[in-house]
Amino acid sequence: RTQSAATAETLIALRDVAVEYGVGAGRHRVLSGIELEVARGSFVSIIGPSGCGKSTLLRVLAGLVAPSAGAVAIAGLSPADAVKRRLIGLVFQDANLLPWKSALDNAAFLLEVSDRRLKRAETRARALEILKLVGLERAAGRRPSQLSGGMRQRVSIARALALDPEILLMDEPFGALDAITREEMSYFLLDLWQRTRKTVVFVTHSIDEAVFLSSRVHVMGVGPARILDTIDVPLAYPRTEACFEDPAFARTEARLRALLLEGHGKGSEP
Repeated sequence: RTQSAATAETLIALRDVAVEYGVGAGRHRVLSGIELEVARGSFVSIIGPSGCGKSTLLRVLAGLVAPSAGAVAIAGLSPADAVKRRLIGLVFQDANLLPWKSALDNAAFLLEVSDRRLKRAETRARALEILKLVGLERAAGRRPSQLSGGMRQRVSIARALALDPEILLMDEPFGALDAITREEMSYFLLDLWQRTRKTVVFVTHSIDEAVFLSSRVHVMGVGPARILDTIDVPLAYPRTEACFEDPAFARTEARLRALLLEGHGKGSEP
């Protein structure tokens, strides 16, 4: 089991965070009054209807979007400073690999860019170590066109892990994969998390995926985007296929579904 939320150290904290776009009368509030805490080493998911601001929230955590109001702390630092210290790794739905580079060179790319002091041999050695961690050492020499969708996404995760971040921010990383590959990647990610103990913040549209992976699920609603509720998942780790038959899984899924319907019912955002 992971540490309980009551005893684990808070690594990520958002206090009354709002994000607005536009100027004057054309200002549009994308996030409103976001309160969020994430414990070190935990795996949490964020779910909500399309357009509710899930990706915007992740970009606030990554320092890519500055909040219009409120405070964000990552290990006691601003998101920008956390990024500079390589505390944050980002994984998006599209693997965004460089097509002319091998899996090994793609995995090494961010490390090369972020630390010019490292020699190429050092970055490649680190990248190869991470490719082994994600089970792709035999594919190190292949280009993205020679890899399956799941393999490309593993390279994307390896690229983020090569920085050895404390936090992995994942924006629907399995959204473009077929159902079977997506399920395989869920097991892969859980295994990886249990071996590395990174803190994972995972955005998904899938209720099943959120329940299966997470210790805690934050549910967002719209009009404006806010966190409706936070649900603890009452399932022990490690998780197996048996979890799907557990009555606690069904109860949690039903509660989240009801919250999502409530979130849809409060209005909509473009």
